[in-house]
Amino acid sequence: MQLLWLAIALLSSLFIAELLIGLHSHSLSLLADAGHLFSDVIALGISLLATWLAQRPATKQATFGYHRVEILAALVNGLALLTIAVVIAKEAVERFHSPEPVLGLPMLVVAGVALAVNGINIALLHKASRNDLNIRGAFLHVLVDTASSVGVILAALVVYLFNWTWVDAGVSLLIVCSVSFSAFPLVKDSLEVLMEYSPRSIDPTRVEAAIKGFEAVCQVEKLHIWTISSGQVALCAHLTVDAIGGGERDRLTKQLQTHLEQEFDIRESTLQLTHRNSTEVMELHPLLSGNLITQLTRKNGDYIDKF
Repeated sequence: MQLLWLAIALLSSLFIAELLIGLHSHSLSLLADAGHLFSDVIALGISLLATWLAQRPATKQATFGYHRVEILAALVNGLALLTIAVVIAKEAVERFHSPEPVLGLPMLVVAGVALAVNGINIALLHKASRNDLNIRGAFLHVLVDTASSVGVILAALVVYLFNWTWVDAGVSLLIVCSVSFSAFPLVKDSLEVLMEYSPRSIDPTRVEAAIKGFEAVCQVEKLHIWTISSGQVALCAHLTVDAIGGGERDRLTKQLQTHLEQEFDIRESTLQLTHRNSTEVMELHPLLSGNLITQLTRKNGDYIDKF
């Protein structure tokens, strides 16, 4: 959480600087980057809230805890990026039709500072983004900011040296592309978790084959694998097994859960074991069936009728 607080402080200061200089220099690319920075501050704030909520213990209603808030925050971050991309694209197209004079030197100075700040944020968030989808969303925002800063620097150089103001709008469109490319995978990954898809890193067919590899397992039914939050995968399945004693049954369950954890990193598994013979209906002898009284009554009646 300290990393997120530090990143928010740096980006907030940079946002104010880019907004003021962008208005002064009439640079669309700088204003677009400022708008992106503002969304980053909001996104990091959501990520910070999600991280805090995820640490709360589970309750009777929220039996898995609040880890899913991280996924919701990642989805909001992705949708925010796409919204910003649409706004920037609209302004860039209008700027092509109605170009405005742009001051290149202020653009260049602020974009250079932005590049340095984003470099610091990348170093802060890179390691944590590997195992946390929520932090990954924030990290992607910073990456897009870095690409935007490079684009603004190039645009500022061209505007300052050649006075080609249309380059400012062109760089803005490039920022739109980078924003979109980073947002779509984030939205897709978040939706897959919320739709309870199997994780891409786990093949359900391989999991089923691994379970069937145990000699006592006869059949695997109702196999479900889903992601609760980043790095937290759950599994439940109904297994038909050979008739075994209670001690062997417990050992088999433990062996299966250990194998799932070691082989597929599935740490939460619920397995329902049913004996194969318990599903077979045994045919009873007529003397033991419910028709015995009926048969005796019928025979006694026939015997009485003869007299």
